[in-house]
Amino acid sequence: MELVIFILTYLNMFSFIITEPVIKVGAIFPQEAEQNFNYPEMVFQYAVHKLNLDKSLLPDTQVVHHTQYITNDSFQAVQKVCNLIHIGVQAIFSPSNSALAAHINSICAELDIPDIGTGRSTQEFSINVHPSKQYVNYAFIDVIQYLNWTRFGILYEKNYGILALNQLSRSVQSELHIRQVSPTSYFSVLKEFKHKEIHNIIIDTNSADIAILLKNILQQQMNEYKYQYLFTSFDLETFDLEDFKYNFVNITSFRLVDMGDVAVKEILKDIDLYNRRIFKQNQTVFKQQKSAVIETNAALMFDSVYVFAIGLQSIYPLINLSNSTCDDEVPWNGGLSLINYINAVEWKGLTGPIQFKEGQRVQFKLDLIKLKQHSIVKVGEWTPQNHLNITEPSLFFDTGSMNVTLVVITILETPYVMMRYGKNFTGNERFYGFCVDILETVAREVGFDYILDLVPDRKYGAKDPETGQWNGMVAELMKYKADLAVGSMTITYARESVIDFTKPFMNLGISILFKVPTTQPNRLFSFLNPLAIEIWIYVIAAYLLVSLTIYIVAKLSPMEWQFIIPCDLENITKRNQFSFSDSLWFTIGTLMQQGSDIHPKAVSTRIITSIWGFFSLIIVASYTANLAAFLTVERMMNPIENADDLASQTEISYGTLESGSTMTFFRDSMIETYKKMWRIMDNKRQLAFTTTYEDGIRRVNQGNYAFLMESTMLDYIVQRDCNLTQIGGLLDTKEHFEYSQIDDSININNEYKQTRDEISTK
Repeated sequence: MELVIFILTYLNMFSFIITEPVIKVGAIFPQEAEQNFNYPEMVFQYAVHKLNLDKSLLPDTQVVHHTQYITNDSFQAVQKVCNLIHIGVQAIFSPSNSALAAHINSICAELDIPDIGTGRSTQEFSINVHPSKQYVNYAFIDVIQYLNWTRFGILYEKNYGILALNQLSRSVQSELHIRQVSPTSYFSVLKEFKHKEIHNIIIDTNSADIAILLKNILQQQMNEYKYQYLFTSFDLETFDLEDFKYNFVNITSFRLVDMGDVAVKEILKDIDLYNRRIFKQNQTVFKQQKSAVIETNAALMFDSVYVFAIGLQSIYPLINLSNSTCDDEVPWNGGLSLINYINAVEWKGLTGPIQFKEGQRVQFKLDLIKLKQHSIVKVGEWTPQNHLNITEPSLFFDTGSMNVTLVVITILETPYVMMRYGKNFTGNERFYGFCVDILETVAREVGFDYILDLVPDRKYGAKDPETGQWNGMVAELMKYKADLAVGSMTITYARESVIDFTKPFMNLGISILFKVPTTQPNRLFSFLNPLAIEIWIYVIAAYLLVSLTIYIVAKLSPMEWQFIIPCDLENITKRNQFSFSDSLWFTIGTLMQQGSDIHPKAVSTRIITSIWGFFSLIIVASYTANLAAFLTVERMMNPIENADDLASQTEISYGTLESGSTMTFFRDSMIETYKKMWRIMDNKRQLAFTTTYEDGIRRVNQGNYAFLMESTMLDYIVQRDCNLTQIGGLLDTKEHFEYSQIDDSININNEYKQTRDEISTK
């Protein structure tokens, strides 16, 4: 008997001598994991098991794990951590609960115990295997900018959200609606977003409650193609999305674990076998976990164990075992060195490449994934170095996969929308024009069918100041009788408050269309037009008066008398050379710059003829100058030159298109001239307003009517009708749009926008 006792004692001593050195690690999990199956805890145990089997990292060493379970009680969490430290653990793997992580980290930092976290929170002096919150925020900002969200909502839960809302709001130029929610308020906030027609929503909540949120989305019937959801959780592939696959709802998220990687598949298969062997008694719970996917927290827990082992490998066995306690508050001698070695680890794990900087993970790869009809597919990736790279842009804007037919209304407006009148044209073939071409391009790029028809009242849309009711295309959109309105629609503040517009493709203003003044017909005596009739009368009178004066003065002057036959001395006869007819001929010859055979000899007649010659020179020069200008430039005078002239007269009527933006401009204007014009137009509604642009142009051609219209249409009309012209400049400045809609259910990617801009430029 004594011999047997001796042998057993010897064997125990020998086993102690050959036992491998033990590395103790501690892990903290939620309290409910102690009673129920917890997948991250199982993966943690598998990682330790696999590490002990792999002798390449820590040869001749056994890693032993100690687990503690905590609630949301911070005092209890501190006691549990102190218990682990008292056991002698060399690292603590803290939970993802950010509220408790701060308390755990404060103790570990005080005692230089490595605190390896897997949560989204950032704590000083800790090693966080979860990607840096700052970089993750950049990733979601890049996605928002790529999708061109100009208006979206954010649902976030305190202590669970990953987004830095302040950074997000400063980085995107969009209209944000941020709501803090809980599982009990999901329904009410979703109802609010639906009422406000917010169709782009970011879900930044607790992954454990996603099932409740998805159920509320179904109850609100917000699982249609026009809704886009961006989940911040990396576990989209673990959610039950069966009810969302066939409604074309857009659900997008990132994932940290590449399920298509061969190495990842091997590890997941091994985890599945380990799970079956260890948890045979929990078959029902095991079946709930998909073997093809892994939760992000579990994958991070696996990577954190190996990160610790790689860091420990660099310093072991030089490091001393931990002998610290919370009571002594003496830091572990080798703890700080171990933290530095862990911080220098570079490795590729389940969650991709891993590299740290000051305890934060700065090297990783996020796969951008999207829900399709039959599965979740990868559409791009994001890295801190290269940022967002979309590999499948067509999957964001699938052409032809959506079986959607939109009702589109329009209004005839040359050259934007015109109609073919013929028996062979039916349906959408009846319409053609600039806006119709744009609509066809949008439908082809986005992937939808449409039914194009005219608005019943043939109006763009204006708000009645008395009843507050809208008419025209705006009313059809507000009543949901149409999904889109296509045409040369002008943005106004009132319209923008009730419907959404696309980006403008040109700037324009209001101008005046008027008929070109008619020219006078050519007449036989049109050569007299350079000088006024009074001047011609004065010239004729001066001509007769000067001729008579020369005749009289010549009769009185002896120098103007001559011998008829100078050699006949017997019959001496004298004659005056300036008879009345000769005086007329001499004066007209001087006026015509031709001269004559008669030359004055007396001083008096020479003075008179000199004055007449100078007068003739001035008259002829003036007439020649006016005649050249009259023949080369036809003088046409407009009765009006600007809006002030139009408002200050009563002979010419004026008006604009009824229920259009131009009418609204004059009705709401505070400028006195425009207010006066509106009062006159409002008092003469039948004469002032027209139902169509064609009617207004026809009235302008009839004469004595000025039509106030948009400058783009005016330029188009003036170029094609030489009888019409523009009066003055622009009365205002505004922007022109191709189509508008009551909501933003149709999203157009950047490639289409570039195509549309090119077409608009052409």
